[in-house]
Formats: sequence, structure tokens, C-alpha cells
Amino acid sequence: MKNRDGSGSLFALLVRSYLLFTLTLLLIVAGLFWLWNTGLDRVYQPSDWNGLLEDPALTAGAYSSLTSHLRPGGDAFAVYDAAGTLRYASGDGFDSAYTPGELSCIPSYDAAEVVDVYDKIQQDGSLRHLLIKTSYAVGDAASPDIMALDEDLQVIFGGFGDGRTAYTQKEYQLLASRELFRASFLSEEGWEGYAVFRIPIVNDEAYFSAYQSSWKLWLLFLPLYFLATALFIWRLRRKIGDPLRRLNDAVVSQSENRPVRVGNCGGPREIRRIGESFDRFADQLAESEAQRQRMDEDRQKLIADISHDLKTPITVIAGYIDAICDGKVPPQEQERYLLAIQSKAEALTELVNAFHEYSKVEHPEFVLHPQRADLCEFLREYLAGKYDEIDLAGFTLEVSIPEQPVFCALDAMQFRRVLDNLLSNALRHNRLGTALFFDISAGPQTALLRVADNGAGIPPERVRRIFEPFVVGSEARSGRGSGLGLSITRRIMEKHGGTITLNPRPAPGRSTEFLLELPLAL
Repeated sequence: MKNRDGSGSLFALLVRSYLLFTLTLLLIVAGLFWLWNTGLDRVYQPSDWNGLLEDPALTAGAYSSLTSHLRPGGDAFAVYDAAGTLRYASGDGFDSAYTPGELSCIPSYDAAEVVDVYDKIQQDGSLRHLLIKTSYAVGDAASPDIMALDEDLQVIFGGFGDGRTAYTQKEYQLLASRELFRASFLSEEGWEGYAVFRIPIVNDEAYFSAYQSSWKLWLLFLPLYFLATALFIWRLRRKIGDPLRRLNDAVVSQSENRPVRVGNCGGPREIRRIGESFDRFADQLAESEAQRQRMDEDRQKLIADISHDLKTPITVIAGYIDAICDGKVPPQEQERYLLAIQSKAEALTELVNAFHEYSKVEHPEFVLHPQRADLCEFLREYLAGKYDEIDLAGFTLEVSIPEQPVFCALDAMQFRRVLDNLLSNALRHNRLGTALFFDISAGPQTALLRVADNGAGIPPERVRRIFEPFVVGSEARSGRGSGLGLSITRRIMEKHGGTITLNPRPAPGRSTEFLLELPLAL
């Protein structure tokens, strides 16, 4: 789907852009959902208390740096010395001091114990407190410790193994607390301290409050959506809009006769093809314009040549007739004048016939009627009929025709005209004693007929334009002939599906050599 510059078709570009835009929106939604879900998970996510206890900053006394271990949402810690004096608190709500007994009532963080408290009013109206301590540490006994307290917090049954018989109100609150935990440590200065952790219990109300405030995160979707849309619009504009703009500029320049080339305008394959087609169209248009100019020049030259060729004999005929009519020609000279008029009239007739033949072969409706014929036999019969004419003109004939037949599709009358034109040119423009050559050779798909002579040859400056109308041996056009014979010959050869060319490097002993190539009729 892609080409060498990495851009595929317009359909592929639109599909890729749509899929990529959809994927981007999905990633935005997924990212926002992850942030939203992570924010809600933080409500239940515990602080890194183990990391806090293992952090060297705790023993070094750099307590403020320990806040990095806390999760946002209410967790806090405080540091007390062995006497229970507050040394540091990361938040509000900690007592400024605890007694040793109060510190011992705070549940140990490492003990993995939970104290459940049950209050019951007796029949006599007194209040009883039942406390059950359950240990969840691996290897501990499954049976819990049970202790009962009266309304004055005196131990009336059981105990937690610390030998205590009574508790103060604050100690009782700390003992039943689910939010405070303690862990001991030894500072670098050698004093024993306690880190007290406050872990608020997360209930449904706290979670719902966090959920209500987290929806604002989804407001980011709108600016992210518009940003992604703007990026993809810019991308499509660069991929499609910029190449189309270059094409439009090229069309405008072309309409203002300021030809430009689009080149590789980029973008999808269809737009690149339009650019390539535009360049080809511009080249063809430029070539057509150049051809039109050449045709205008040729038409002007054609009119000038026709005028010249018609004017000369007509002027001679009119002058001689005027002289005879005015009595300026003696009776004994009139016959010579009439013969000259007859000669010019014949030349004029020959010229008009040449114009007529040229107009016929150049007409779009000019068609041949070819038939399968042996080119070798055709050439033998033609040269046999022309032998006397060649011999009387003082020319010699050398022929090389193979014995095996060479079949081609020939219109006998028109192909004979081709040979007549070539032969008459050779006889007209060469001296006595010139040798004429006719050779035939056959290839896999074509037959080649060589018509050559060893005469004066064609001037080099005329070789390139020898098949154009009215091109003769000199620019002065003083020689005989209309200059249309070879143009007619080329047209007839083209109608046969063949070609005629002037060999720039004729065989040794030959000065002019025409190569006539015809397709074989298999």
C-alpha cells in the first residue's frame, strides 16, 4: 500500500488516521480512567509504614523527610521519647505527651493484634466493658485474650497478660483505638523512642467523598480531545492540503502562461499521480505548442514553396503568350515558344498532380488495400519493367534478391509508387554511369529493402529534413521536382506499418542508401 516515500493511498491514509485518532481517544480515556481509579485506590492504599521505620532519617532525627512515606488522605505519625514527650508530629490531633502506661496501651504495629470492645449495661444500671484481643501473627495460639472492666475501668475478669488491675479513661480509649499504632526505635543519640502512627479508618462516607471530588478529573477529556483533534487536522492538512495547494498553484501558473513543474508533491498516491499527470500534461502541452509553432512555420513555408513552384511556370507561360499575342515573336520562332509553353504546362501539370497525391496520402481517410505478396517476386517484376528506362538513362543496376520468398502485406499500386519515387529521384539527381542497388534481406519479423546508389549523394545539411515536404537538393529550389516525393513515400510506408529512413552510414561504395522496413506477413 505504501510506496518508496512511505505514503500510501488516500483511502489508506484516511483509514490510518481514523484508527490512530480512535486509538488516541481510547488512550486518553484509558489514561484518565487509570488516574481516576488510582485516586480512588489511594483511599484504601496504606502508607509505607515499614519503609518509614527502616528509613535512616527516623533514627537520625530528620522526621520531616519521612512524610514521603505517607499516603495522602489523613495518615500521620508522631515521634515520642521514652518519657512520652512529643518530639515531632506530621499533623494535628496528637497529644503533646503520653504516660508510659498510655504508650503501652497503644496497639503495637508489629504485633498484628486487634482489640474488640463491647459495652453492655447490666440490670442494675452499671456499665460493663468486654475487651477481646485477637492475635493474627503466624504461629500464635488461636485462643484470644479476654478482659472485662467495670464502669470504673477496674479489671473484674481476665486480662491481657500485663498484670494491670485498672485503666484510666485515656488508657481505655487508647487500648480500644483502631486508628493508633506504635513502634519503638533507637535514635542515633542513644535514646529510645516511639513512632505513633495514626491510620484513620476508611468508611463508605470517606470513599463516597473521594468519589465525588474525583469526577473533576474527567473535565480534562475535553481539552485533550480538542488537542488531539487539532493535531490530526494539522496532520491531514500537511498530508493532503499542502500537496493540493501546490497542485492548485501549478494550475493557476499554467493558466497564466507561467509553466511550472509540480514534481513529487507528496501526499497520498492519488495526489502524487495527479501531480505526475499534470507534469506530463504540461510537457505535452509545451510539446504541442512547439509543434504548433513548427506547423505554422511549415505552413508558411509550404505556402511560399507552392507559390514559388506555381509562379515560375505560370510566369513563363504568361510571358510567352503575351509576346506571341503582341506580335513580338517572328513566325519562325513561334514553334519554339509553343514548345516551351508546352514544357512549362507539363511541369505545372506534374506539380499539380504531386500536390494532389500529397493531399491524398495526408488525408485521414487515405487507406491501403494490402494483400499478401512475395516482396522478392514483386521487386523482380518491377525492375524488369523499369530496366529499359534505367538502361536508356545510362545507369547500371545491381540486384541482390534471395531465392526463398519473403511475404509481406503490400498494396501493389501504392508500393510501386514508393519505388517510382526513389528510382526517379536517383535518375534525376545523378550523372550517367551511376550504379543503382536493390537488396532484400529478411529478419525474424520484418523484411528490409535497401535502395541505394553511388551517385552525388545528398548534401549533409539536407539529410535531417529530407522527408519533409518541398525539401529538395538546394534551398534555391532551382532543381527539377516538387520536393513532395519522399514525403509521399514516407506516408505510404507508414500506412504499410513500416518505415523508411536514410542510412547515415551506407555500405562501402554507396553514397545514398534508403532503408525500407516492412512487417512480414506470416
